[in-house]
Amino acid sequence: MHAQAGDWLEVEQSVLGKEPERGLIEEVRSSDGSPPYVVRWEDADHTALVYPGPDAIIRTAAEVEALNSARAEQVSHLQEELARRQHADG
Repeated sequence: MHAQAGDWLEVEQSVLGKEPERGLIEEVRSSDGSPPYVVRWEDADHTALVYPGPDAIIRTAAEVEALNSARAEQVSHLQEELARRQHADG
């Protein structure tokens, strides 16, 4: 596993359907990009020194932005479909 400052660390959750925990890698302590990483966790806004396990992946900022855009588009399509169905039933 290798990262650079500005990448994102995602850790899968053990709860089905729950989004992975995501944190911004603020600092990489090694010269080759290997752990540990100083991570600011998105949900709790706290910083921790992290040695990621096998359930973690590194994503670039561009990858995270693309995933967020795709999810927003999915939500938008679902909302439009629900509105159409409500209008048709109304």
